[in-house]
Amino acid sequence: MTTTDDTETGPDETQSSLPEVRAERASKGTPDEFAGFDDLPTVANRAASHTPTAPRFDGDVSEMPDRACWALQNLLARRYVSGDRQPQLWSWVSEYQDVLRIRLSELDLRLRLVDELQVAFVEQAGYESRWGRRILKRETVHTYDAILALHLAKYIRAARDEDALITREEIHELFAGVTNTIDRDLALFDKRIERAIDKMEELEFLRKQRDDADTFTVSPVISAVMTASVITDLQRQFEQFIGSGDAGEEPPEGAADEPTQPDDAENAYGDDEGDDW
Repeated sequence: MTTTDDTETGPDETQSSLPEVRAERASKGTPDEFAGFDDLPTVANRAASHTPTAPRFDGDVSEMPDRACWALQNLLARRYVSGDRQPQLWSWVSEYQDVLRIRLSELDLRLRLVDELQVAFVEQAGYESRWGRRILKRETVHTYDAILALHLAKYIRAARDEDALITREEIHELFAGVTNTIDRDLALFDKRIERAIDKMEELEFLRKQRDDADTFTVSPVISAVMTASVITDLQRQFEQFIGSGDAGEEPPEGAADEPTQPDDAENAYGDDEGDDW
């Protein structure tokens, strides 16, 4: 005895499930069971939760999640956050950047993200108010530090290479326009350049090669921190610095190593808005 299964698919139904048949129906205006899904309203994918978890300490009343708080703390404590050196921190800064901008703005600070370099840093916003206070820690930048930073920023922009290498000898050659004009004592002159190199290493703008102490990698971070306006301003001040020696006046001993003063317009390297590096 032969029985027929009611669930058996007929030949027409089998053919109708083929991709060619469905495509033909769609072309003839026959509605397909999956048609129109693209027209349905979408729901935003919120992978990042902007609500706090358990309190980190007794009395914690933060409205941000732990990772956003840690990202904010590091932005204020570090010169910059780099995806190369601090990948976890960079991912948190990138993830919570909207809420971080709000918190920083309350302190008159701006968040700068350079996505192509994976670099984030904070700069001071400037406006007139007797109540405003600077939050950022100021770097002690000497004249030769600023000159070297200026040259390195130009160097890496010209190199257009992530691994721009420069030797100690080449760094000294960058100061060729200063020697015999500003500094008469060549030994002291070289010593000041070496101090500037040490400062650039401290700022992580220069990274010494493991197998060669006299070769450095110029970090692309310097391109992010030293904006075009900063470079233009430093270039102007550098030219003034060079010009001051044309008259043959030798500066007092150690004058070139004095830290720049905020109120000194001639030597205010790194003190204008956006120059916080």
